[in-house]
Amino acid sequence: MNFTQRSLEIGPFDIFGLTLHPTIHWYGVIIVTGIIIATSLIAWIAKRDDEDPDIVWNGVIWVVLLAVIGARLWSVVFPAGAAGEGRSLSLDYLTDLDNGPLAIWSGGLSIFGAIVGGLLGIIIYARRQNLQIWKWADRAAIGLPLGQAIGRWGNYVNQELYGRPSDLPWAIKIDVPLPEYAGETHFHPLFLYESIGGLLLCGLLFYLWHNRRQHFQVGDFLLIYGMGYAVIRFLLEFIRVEIPTVSGVNVSQLTTGIMFVVALWIFLMRHWRGQFVGETYPAFGETSSKKRSNSSKSSKSSRPKTAKSSKSS
Repeated sequence: MNFTQRSLEIGPFDIFGLTLHPTIHWYGVIIVTGIIIATSLIAWIAKRDDEDPDIVWNGVIWVVLLAVIGARLWSVVFPAGAAGEGRSLSLDYLTDLDNGPLAIWSGGLSIFGAIVGGLLGIIIYARRQNLQIWKWADRAAIGLPLGQAIGRWGNYVNQELYGRPSDLPWAIKIDVPLPEYAGETHFHPLFLYESIGGLLLCGLLFYLWHNRRQHFQVGDFLLIYGMGYAVIRFLLEFIRVEIPTVSGVNVSQLTTGIMFVVALWIFLMRHWRGQFVGETYPAFGETSSKKRSNSSKSSKSSRPKTAKSSKSS
């Protein structure tokens, strides 16, 4: 058994003539932890809205599966930095379990592809189960930045998603930096900045949901998440060193710029122009109290009336 920064290596040992050397990658463990904690928050929110939390746990399979596929596809199509240099869609690359498309445990998962794939998973599952798509998307939008904040620590163990050289007290050491920074040892911890941003965004969304929900429409929380994350990521791209580009254009900044403008436009059109209007949420907890009140009234009305006794003359 061997502990490393990236993994726990077990073995090797032989079983029926086969030599096995199983490896537990910390990146995968951290990602799964983030998924479980974020899903737990979404399930709790659903339960407080008198929804069955099992809907969340059953649907997370669809959402995570399509999110991982989307995240990997985006990373393969828009690789960061030198990751795509000399790459060709050959059989050797496609079957490479160290750096190929299937090697998700080595990193290379894009949050943009994960958002698109995860949203597609929510839509498919909600349609199959006859659920209100955008209400569930709003609930997912509250838990998503929490999962991102935890998952970003997987970038730390893989020594990826770091910024420009820095001498700040919280700068992190990178063992093998990019060639152009070969003389540097410490860099901005971009993963940490995004993790903090994700926690703040989750806190804001949860506060609005818990205390100001009656002022918002169905779909607003997804829009607020889109605007919030777009701002965080757009700004961090200015100090990132491994940038995915197409024809010299930063793909991440282009994507987040479009995301912010579209989400803001829809939000303003809904609240100022009365277009794309959705159902307004009740105050948090109001649904539960109404259901308890209605059930109490129905139970009272179902009780048999007892006839009053009268004295005989």
